[in-house]
Amino acid sequence: MDKNQVAEILDEMGTLLEIKGANPFRCRAFHNASINISSLTEDLRELSSTDRLTEIPGIGKGIAQIIHDLLESGKSKEHEDLKQSLPPGLPELIKIPGLGPKRVKLLYEKLKIDSLQALEEAARTHQLSDAPGFGKKSEENILKGIERLAKTQTKFLINIALDAAESLLEFLRRQKGIIRCEIAGSLRRRKETIGDIDLLASCSEKYRTKILQAFARHSDVAVVLAQGDTKASVRLSFGIQCDLRVVKDSEFPFALNYFTGSKEHNVEVRTRARNLGLSLNEYGFTALKEWRRGKKVPLCKDESAIYRLLGMAYIPPEMRENIGEHEAAAKNAIPKLVEEKDFRGTFHCHTTYSDGQGTVTEMTAKAMAFGWEYWGVADHSGTAVYARGLTPGRIAEQLHEIDSLNRSLKDFRIFKGIECDILPDGSLDTPDEVLSAFDYVVASIHSKLNMTETEATNRLIKAIKNKYVSFIGHPTGRILLERDGYPVNMQQVIDTAADYGKGLEINSHPVRLDLDWRSLKYAKEKKVKIFVNPDAHTAEGLSDIRYGVGIARKGWLECDDVVNTWALKKVETFFKGQRA
Repeated sequence: MDKNQVAEILDEMGTLLEIKGANPFRCRAFHNASINISSLTEDLRELSSTDRLTEIPGIGKGIAQIIHDLLESGKSKEHEDLKQSLPPGLPELIKIPGLGPKRVKLLYEKLKIDSLQALEEAARTHQLSDAPGFGKKSEENILKGIERLAKTQTKFLINIALDAAESLLEFLRRQKGIIRCEIAGSLRRRKETIGDIDLLASCSEKYRTKILQAFARHSDVAVVLAQGDTKASVRLSFGIQCDLRVVKDSEFPFALNYFTGSKEHNVEVRTRARNLGLSLNEYGFTALKEWRRGKKVPLCKDESAIYRLLGMAYIPPEMRENIGEHEAAAKNAIPKLVEEKDFRGTFHCHTTYSDGQGTVTEMTAKAMAFGWEYWGVADHSGTAVYARGLTPGRIAEQLHEIDSLNRSLKDFRIFKGIECDILPDGSLDTPDEVLSAFDYVVASIHSKLNMTETEATNRLIKAIKNKYVSFIGHPTGRILLERDGYPVNMQQVIDTAADYGKGLEINSHPVRLDLDWRSLKYAKEKKVKIFVNPDAHTAEGLSDIRYGVGIARKGWLECDDVVNTWALKKVETFFKGQRA
């Protein structure tokens, strides 16, 4: 098992313990251990083999033994015993929005509901009202949740898919005979969720079979679904399908372009080729009768040459969604998209002052290790009791610590921020006189998510108009593969942000990736500045910014559009100007 699989099992154990009604501190210990394992940068297997697992925060001897067993055998007796102590269908019920462990436990004890099928039947026949806290509305929401779960069960978060793909890619590049090897498909386009992984490699024909065989024997492969002369399809141990295609190196650019997609993008590319008298597929160009007589179809060494032959500038993979990229490329107007190396810092990060697990000092050290010039603290405000929201005393303590650290730092700054809750009426949960002590304010909705579009839109707009708000955090509140965002007229929100000089966030945590990339082009047109933030709760979580960069690129954003790429002085001036 790898660290992500171990983390998933630890989190599941915490959930199973909650369903059983175990000690809350024990449940939380497993959830925290899961978070710490998933954000670990050191090699987990090496820590286990050298008996250093307990050096990881939150890992005691008991959990360390479970991790060791999972790494060595793929199983843990404690995990197996815990699963067998409950009906196997109960953990699946947690995936339905609104059904936490306590409510699942209640449904099981009162109505003997132990599977999705039993839950759906009870909701359709209006039996849930027999359980305290459930009624007609609950039944409607549960049925919607079951329907949505059926649609998303074959999808995976981008961090899970990308980690697996990059590991396999590294393995393939070490194989004898490999010439080129890349990720393709929706993962290369950095879509929010991934259905399967597409890998593409080129080699000479004599190595092709051995490469496909090596891929099929990889330790991450659980099942070989199919294996032919040029392609192998497997299912990885955590459930996602992965396809490897092996082609001639002369075919590689065409295959990479074709299998990257999107389908709509490819249709337009092929149409433009046909208009020039060429047929285009995954193997290359073929001349049609309309092609200029006597002129050979040129070879293309890379994707850029394909677009160039069609009279277009190169289109980055993230932009290939058929939303105007072909027209821009034909005019040589493809934007110079923001890159991770352009980033000088980030904002909206949490520390041990609220629900984070890294101290201000630890988070600062990590930000400096990235080569950044600044980073911003934004712990939860008082209403977020569940997240140890800041009390006035801890606000004063934190601000004092940040000021002291800033005096000791050279060519680096920690910005003082806070993540305020936007209350149902659109006001903030923290008085203006308190907000004035911070350099910036993130305003986010965390409660009463069941709103109409008008209610949600007005709530966000009122918050934007507050003098001290700098930007809106995770603007739609969605949790990928778990719940849709609340309905919002994003155009009105963006218009208001433009009018008041406020920003919007791309929350880079892989479960959010919110603001959605489809809204970013309009935000760019309206000159609304975007903050790309990891919503980090650990020092390692700062690296989640990479997923937000992919979303920014899908939204055609350039450095000037993204505050995180600005020099320190420009950021300071921007924050001050917002309050002027």
